[in-house]
Amino acid sequence: MKRSTAVISATVGFALRYLGSTIALGNPPDANASGATVVHWFSTHGGNVRTWAWLLTLASPLFALYAAFVRVHLPVGLRDLFLIGAIAFLAETAIQTWIALALSWHGSALSPATARTFLDVADYWGPVLTSTTIMMLTPVVMAAFGDDGRLPRWLGILAGVAVAEQLVETLTIFGKHGFMAPGGPMNVILGAVLVAVTLVALGFVVARLERGARPVQAQ
Repeated sequence: MKRSTAVISATVGFALRYLGSTIALGNPPDANASGATVVHWFSTHGGNVRTWAWLLTLASPLFALYAAFVRVHLPVGLRDLFLIGAIAFLAETAIQTWIALALSWHGSALSPATARTFLDVADYWGPVLTSTTIMMLTPVVMAAFGDDGRLPRWLGILAGVAVAEQLVETLTIFGKHGFMAPGGPMNVILGAVLVAVTLVALGFVVARLERGARPVQAQ
């Protein structure tokens, strides 16, 4: 398989699985839901949670392959920052799935207060995940506006907008309810869509670079 085809396949593959997992999960309890609501939802939506986790599990190797290809086309030093961000992204996502799967498996045996606490832990995935996406996208901005112009400027602008949004999104750590709540719309809609679009665009750009020239040797 050509390297460019592998990049496209990995990019489209992880993007579709991530989208499918989001659809499969549906609408879990938000930050204002009571503990009893949390217990009931996870007890009656176990299939949704397991399908969501299964699709994310399948997406992880594809995202790792995607990150390995992208890293090669970033400047020395910055490529390692990108890789650290990608690894942390995968690790934090795995932890969130463990918590949600546990709630859906024996959640009905938990007290409402305990279930609410576990979901609170999982909800902080979004606010804390911003650090990993900033680590991944900042090198893209710098590579696009660097002297050698490794990446197109339009991609640098898109990544810059995403980084700015993610920096603001770190404030959801302090959120309590509504748009800025942990696990709320700013995390799972605005930030998620903006970062996903940027990562997919980056994958297609890297695929084009793979077709046109020999990649820079990894350090």
